[in-house]
Formats: sequence, C-alpha cells, structure tokens
Amino acid sequence: MTLGLIVVVILAGVGLNLALKPAPSGPFRNCHTQRELAPRLYAGPPETCINPTKIYNGKIVTTRGQISVVFNASTTPITVNNFIVLALNGYYDGLPFFGKQAWVIQSGDPQGNGKGGPGYTLPAEVDPNDHWQPGSLGMARAPGGGPINGGQFFITTDNWAGGTPSVAYNHFATVTLGFDVAQGLTTDDRIVRIEVHQG
Repeated sequence: MTLGLIVVVILAGVGLNLALKPAPSGPFRNCHTQRELAPRLYAGPPETCINPTKIYNGKIVTTRGQISVVFNASTTPITVNNFIVLALNGYYDGLPFFGKQAWVIQSGDPQGNGKGGPGYTLPAEVDPNDHWQPGSLGMARAPGGGPINGGQFFITTDNWAGGTPSVAYNHFATVTLGFDVAQGLTTDDRIVRIEVHQG
C-alpha cells in the first residue's frame, strides 16, 4: 500500500467518525465539548450553553427501555450543562451500565470498569435541602478526586444505602417516567442514546 493511499484511508476514517457523531442543533447548537484529545477524552469541561432558568428534560434510551428525567438546572447548572453537552455530542452512546448494587446503577465510563471518565472533574454543587429519593441521578465522585465525575453518573433505584450520602455528589436530575426500567437495568444493558429537550 502506498503512502498516498494510507493517508486517504486515514482521512476517510476520520471523516466517517466525524460524520457519525451527532451534531447539536436548535437551542443546543452551541453545546460543544472542548477539544477531543482521544475518543471520549477532552481538554476540559464544556463552555456554558444552557440557561439555568429554563426547564430541560431528557430521555435515556437504554437496551431495556426508556427513562425520562427532568434536570435540576437551577441548583446544579454546571453539572447539568456538562451532562447535556456530553449527551448531545454522543459521549454516552453505547456505554454500559458497569456497576449495580441493590439501590443504585452506574454508567458513563468509557472503560466500563468505574475508573474512566472524560478527563476532568466538576465542582461540587450541593443543595443543603436536597433529598436523595429513589430515581435521583447524581455524578460519581472518586475518593481522592480522580477525574471520573465529569462523565460517570448513577441512578438511585431504592433509598440511599446508609440514609444520606457522606460525599458531595451532584444531584442533577430526577426520573419522571420509566423508574421500572431503571430498577430493571443490569450490567448486561447499555445506553443507546440520550435525548435532551428544552421546555
């Protein structure tokens, strides 16, 4: 194979990869990730593109069914903005639910082992009046502050083990429909895609 043909093949692969990635549109047309350093690894958290005074809804389409959520944009604007940007740019597409306990299911790790993320962390956004009821979505946080909480998230499927969290997890959304789907998820399931709507 000649060098020219190799270059053409590489460029075609890069072009195909870009063509397959979703492109944010409508009210989300400015919702882009920072520069991608490697697949699902970014130079930093995204710029703000949402309005924390607006209402945002999402639909997590999984291999088991759909889970509808409402985002807590007013109390966790940085976290909601980050999740929405990653979702709209395909970060979560195809990722497994890698961790399941009796009260929680986890996803958002490209490595699928609970150790990976998008390469950055998010600040703590904690509402002192928050209640972690079943159906709460929160961002994971590693002991010692490893860069996983930029992408890894969990859904509580029962009451929080031990009563309340002792770590500053960012409670950024709540399930509104499909809680039975969330409860039925296993480590054999995956996220197909995440849809986001304003209003």
